[in-house]
Formats: sequence, structure tokens, C-alpha cells
Amino acid sequence: MSAETTNPRDERGSPLASASGSSRIVRPANADAAIARIREAGRSVVTFVGFSGAGYEDAAAVERVIAKLLDDLSPTSVLICAGATPEGIGAVYPLAKKRGFTTIGIVSALAEKEGATFSQDADTVFVIADDTWGGVNADGKLSQTSSAMVGAADEMIAIGGGEIARDEIAAAMATGKKVRYIVADMNHAAAIRKAREMRQPEPDDFRGAVHTYFDGK
Repeated sequence: MSAETTNPRDERGSPLASASGSSRIVRPANADAAIARIREAGRSVVTFVGFSGAGYEDAAAVERVIAKLLDDLSPTSVLICAGATPEGIGAVYPLAKKRGFTTIGIVSALAEKEGATFSQDADTVFVIADDTWGGVNADGKLSQTSSAMVGAADEMIAIGGGEIARDEIAAAMATGKKVRYIVADMNHAAAIRKAREMRQPEPDDFRGAVHTYFDGK
């Protein structure tokens, strides 16, 4: 039996489920299987990364930026991808659906284990067998989740972003993929609260690890 959930083809012949379909959750055997499934759709994939649970200090401004970026893309030739959950950069999903895009999410199996909610506007969610949330593993290689994110993308757009987004953007650039970065602060109060809970120094810069990466180049 295949480790991958069967999905019907959508109205355009794409092997991606409708958001209302019961089989919109796909559990591929590994990152390569997810990439192959996404590529079957025959469209370019534009992937948005950024802050998720950390949120944004000015969420309305971020939504305006996302809307402008989407308006420059074609719903008939582009799939929109993000990290499956609705928080933070997940704001791309409802904005994309309003413009007629097919949307996908790529997320670690840890999200299911911890009861995370997936965006109702993600048409198909690829749950990757991974015991990390993403980023670079101790062996210096991308995790399965991040490998799927980078491998499936033709273009990656970072709006702010933490360590996992930084690792994915760095990997995308190393393989010659198109990358765009837009500065945005994470939610200040949430970042300060998290630092206090972890008994760490309170941050004085809220732009995140992706900004540090580009600032150092």
C-alpha cells in the first residue's frame, strides 16, 4: 500500500484536491515524493515564508504587501505555497483564494501531532514525515520538510522570517532559485513574552533571522 493519500484531480486536471474535499491532506513518503506530486500540476510554484506563530507587528501592512505580490502573478499558471497554517505568513492563503489561485501547504508531521490547525484556504496540505519543524539538521542537511519546501518552489518570497525560513531561503539561493526578501517585524509583544518565558534576553531587533542573513551578505 502506498504511503501517500490518494487525491482526486481538480477541475483543471491538476493532481490537487479541493479545499472542501475530505482528502486534501496528503502524506507523501518523503520530500521527493511531495515534490513530484506538486510538479505533476504543471505550474510554477511561488512559496511564501516568514513568521508564523510569532505573527507580525503590522499584520495589515504585510497583507497589503502580499496582495500586491499576488496581483503580479497569474492564477492560471502559478500555485501558491506556504506552511499550511493560518498564522502569520499564512495570511497569504485567503488572499490567494480570493484571486483564484490554487493553494498548497507543506508542513512537518509534528504539526498534526501537536494538533495544529491548517488553513481552510489551503487546497492541499502535504504533511511531511519529519521529526523536526524544519530547517537544517545537525548533519548540515535540510530537514525533509524544508527540503520539500525548497525543492517544490520555483520562487521563494520571504516576508520577515525566523531560523527555519532563513535556512530555506539560503538553500534556495544556493541552488539558483529566484528569491525575494521583504523586511517585516515579528510581533513585538509576542517576541518579548517568549523571551521571558524562556528566560532569555528580551530582543531589541524584531526583523528576524532572515534579515540577519541578508544583512550579512
